Amino acid sequence: MSEERMDRVFTERLNAHIEEMRWLYNELYNDDNAFNYFCGMLYEYFSARSRSLKDWDLSRIEDPEWYTGNEMLGMQMYVDCFAGDLKGVRSRLDYLEECGVNYIHLMPLLTSPEGRSDGGYAVADFRQVDPKFGTMEDLAGLSDACHERGLSVCLDFVMNHTSEEHEWAKRAKNGEKEYQDRYFFFDDWSIPQEFEKTMPEVFPTTAPGNFSWCPELSKVVMTTFYPYQWDLNYRNPTVFNDMTANMLYLCNQGVDIIRLDAVPYIWKTLGTDCRNLLQVHTLVRIMRMAAEVVCPGTVLLGEVVMEPSRVVPYFGTIDKPECNMLYNVTTMATTWHTVATKDVRLLKDQLGKIFSLPKQYIFLNYLRCHDDIGWGLDYDYLKQFGIEEVAHKRFLNDYLRGAYPGSDCRGELYNDDIRLGDARLCGTTASLCGIEAAEYEKNKEKLEMGIRLDIMLHAFLFAMSGIPVLYSGDEIGQLNDYGYHEDPLKAEDSRYLHRGKLDWNSVRRRSNRRTREGKLFNAITELFDIRSKYVVFENAADEWVVETYNDHVLGIGRYYRGEKFIALYNFSPDDQTAWVNEVEDYRDMLTEKKLKARGVVLEGYGFKWLMTSFK
Repeated sequence: MSEERMDRVFTERLNAHIEEMRWLYNELYNDDNAFNYFCGMLYEYFSARSRSLKDWDLSRIEDPEWYTGNEMLGMQMYVDCFAGDLKGVRSRLDYLEECGVNYIHLMPLLTSPEGRSDGGYAVADFRQVDPKFGTMEDLAGLSDACHERGLSVCLDFVMNHTSEEHEWAKRAKNGEKEYQDRYFFFDDWSIPQEFEKTMPEVFPTTAPGNFSWCPELSKVVMTTFYPYQWDLNYRNPTVFNDMTANMLYLCNQGVDIIRLDAVPYIWKTLGTDCRNLLQVHTLVRIMRMAAEVVCPGTVLLGEVVMEPSRVVPYFGTIDKPECNMLYNVTTMATTWHTVATKDVRLLKDQLGKIFSLPKQYIFLNYLRCHDDIGWGLDYDYLKQFGIEEVAHKRFLNDYLRGAYPGSDCRGELYNDDIRLGDARLCGTTASLCGIEAAEYEKNKEKLEMGIRLDIMLHAFLFAMSGIPVLYSGDEIGQLNDYGYHEDPLKAEDSRYLHRGKLDWNSVRRRSNRRTREGKLFNAITELFDIRSKYVVFENAADEWVVETYNDHVLGIGRYYRGEKFIALYNFSPDDQTAWVNEVEDYRDMLTEKKLKARGVVLEGYGFKWLMTSFK
């Protein structure tokens, strides 16, 4: 592409957005000089984008819904746990393709202080890969190798805060007011105490409060998450300009999906809870337009770990979109509630709300991830069954950590707040399904039951619209890693329970269908293979909850272009009957046997995928 043609392309893209961008930017900042700098910065990063990435952009423009199809499967991983470093990940791309994965989410890998990193979320340099993972050139090389295979790369962009070791923070500590203005500093505790009256605490037990004392300056600094993570002041246009530049720099390394970490927190206003404020949506909308100008092959994934009413607005509108994709957090938490209670009524209600949303909303669906399970359930709905919030959270945590009679689940508490009777939960999918306990006891019957539950949950995951995402290790049933207790840098954070290194010896057993690894790997890959072949799993399909007249059995229906699909899931360890009465003739998609969808019997933790065609 000639320089003249390149300038024309940039101008066309910028002109498509500039009036809205200017209006929104000045609504926040009323600063024409800052806005002109912002537009110049966009041209700088557009010009620096490689020819291969610009070609990649063009292919994505021709297929703007490239990330919405039923063939999409993600995998989330820690680079060091999966393969040591970025070159190691590159050497394992054959395995990822064998899993059916075509998008990889690399957990935080930028420079972060050892021991004060929050798992990499305290970034000291947005333009340098932590040397233990490799270099920025290694990241770009991995991205190129992925693109050659049709794989996309996702990376976290930690935008709410920086590490206290970031250059900006260091210069602030040295007394430079320009850099102090990039954070929230106060001369005494009077204003912070006013903020605390309305700001909830993110980590009330491990990092109470939202402010910390900075001894170098004898001032108070806002630290919503941990004392070593200083909140950025997005009221300062320089912060927004420079952070958007950091995002675009990562896009120019070949990152296809930018995960906006903790995005609801980025705008702070005294007297509010400092979450989900309208200005946040303005900033995200501008970032979306900036990406469409500079790197339209990139999409934005919002991390909004809240109830659906707070999550959905981050999609924006059809005419003014914000995030391309969002996490389906509530369904994940409700799924584990259903595992514990064996009662599908809350899950049915929650899915009904998700199914009623516009089909252009793309959710990432998952069973487990790097983080804990927070019990943000619909307690108003549960009240009709006599369920009280604090007592129910206690039950869920007791059940899923094996402290409840008859439970074979193995998890651990995270951030246990005794004062509020609240805690979250950690553990791998397999350990929470009872596989760990069964193998410890050498109980074959329990092991088969745990494996069946694990497979059933993945079958549920794959039946929903959106993008299913596996957490690395779940494909072979990786168990909890209790070794973190012996590491002084990790022992206080129980989330490391499910952040253990992938056991490649265990992976090699996937070809043996008699092993736990073989049973899970082959079942999960077979299920996804089916999903990828049938249009009924497209995001555009109609979805509905099928009434089974059995509170232990969930039913889901899908229809698209002449294909009708019925899925039935038994959340009880006992055999159950789904009292459905569908008129068509169906076939079992796993066995290819013909089956009537009437009074279907399901074994304990069993499921059925049924299909009929009107073509």
